[in-house]
Amino acid sequence: MARKYFGTDGIRGRVGEGVITPDFMLRLGYAAGTVLGSMPGRAGAGRRSILIGKDTRVSGYMFEAALEAGLINAGVDVGLLGPMPTPAIAYLTRTFHAQAGIVISASHNPYCDNGIKFFSADGSKLPDKIERDIEAALEIPMTTAKNLGKAWRIDDAAARYIEFCKASTPWGFSLDGKRIVLDCANGATYHIAPKVFRELGAEVTAIGASPDGLNINLECGSTKPDHLREEVLKQGADLGIAFDGDGDRVLFVDGSGALVDGDQLLFIVALHRQQYLSGCDGVVGTLMSNYGFELALRERGIPFERARVGDRYVLEKMQANGWTLGGESSGHIICADATTTGDGIVSALQVLRALSDFGESLQQLTARVSMMPQHMINVRLAHRDGVLDHADVRTEVDAAEAQLGERGRVLLRPSGTEPLIRVMVEGVETAEVQQLAARIAAVVERVGNS
Repeated sequence: MARKYFGTDGIRGRVGEGVITPDFMLRLGYAAGTVLGSMPGRAGAGRRSILIGKDTRVSGYMFEAALEAGLINAGVDVGLLGPMPTPAIAYLTRTFHAQAGIVISASHNPYCDNGIKFFSADGSKLPDKIERDIEAALEIPMTTAKNLGKAWRIDDAAARYIEFCKASTPWGFSLDGKRIVLDCANGATYHIAPKVFRELGAEVTAIGASPDGLNINLECGSTKPDHLREEVLKQGADLGIAFDGDGDRVLFVDGSGALVDGDQLLFIVALHRQQYLSGCDGVVGTLMSNYGFELALRERGIPFERARVGDRYVLEKMQANGWTLGGESSGHIICADATTTGDGIVSALQVLRALSDFGESLQQLTARVSMMPQHMINVRLAHRDGVLDHADVRTEVDAAEAQLGERGRVLLRPSGTEPLIRVMVEGVETAEVQQLAARIAAVVERVGNS
């Protein structure tokens, strides 16, 4: 059965439109409780429980109540975590030996959107089969369980997760003397990240740390780093760190105000593991990972493979290869030897550990990888059928690839949600990249609108 509601990253949409309504959340809670509540937790048999966490958007209160009611009606106990980063729910689900964890969040989207993510008992994304089972259970009429579930609030959730993040660094690791600006995107890390970095010794200036339910990701966070750049320069800080609304992504700004993306951060972590730890078996990126990043890894003998865009696919390829490091240029980095999912705070600490062991600044380490200019054009089409395989499109792509040779690459990728084809070209020269992208996009537009 094809998935009707679940996308590659849970369920997401505009609040009050489509499926993102309180009524749907009530039915989803019942369906999830019916399916997940029948599965054993990590501790085996016993009282069934599911945890619920959320980010700071105002609709989270409404959806939390609806999911809680549906789960309780299915006979499942509910642990309420309150506003917590998405990776914290993954960790706490394992810690409390729950059957599953549910996150109410739309990640880097504005407050008017919301969504649902699920974690299994071991803190990983749900398998497709379980998502299909939940979708099928949505069609089952709700009845009241003979033994209703109960709800309790986990008051020490934040303290537990703070200690987990700190423990992802070695004993004795210290940020003493570091001046760091944190941008918490007015999201789920607002009360977590500043404490983690301060308790490790850093002098912290926190911005984007005053959520009001409406300002999550609003001109702040990893998708809007301009304010962070300004604050780093104003404070004369060593660096800045930006999270997204639910705390699973991270980007840096160096002391000069230059943005450091996920590819560059992955390179630093991989290089550190190769030189200071037990080695780096390989790194998984995505189709959008910068070609300069791939070349830098190749030059140092670190294997690199690309997965489809999306952390689910990155993790699948990591597991297939037996590798522990992967991520996306957006800053979604997975350090599988430290946690089970992308974690902005844990990933940031891995980067800071690398800076400490190398004894170099962020500018000095990022200078070891030369990122190539990348230009992307979104081409809106009347239809996409057969466009990518059309002879004219293939001829233009082949010509561009021949011109670039080993100095770049071409990628055509259909959007998963809109009638678009994304034309991306990267290479050494900015002007050449832009020219080739424009030429390919023109042919794609002509073919797709004819």
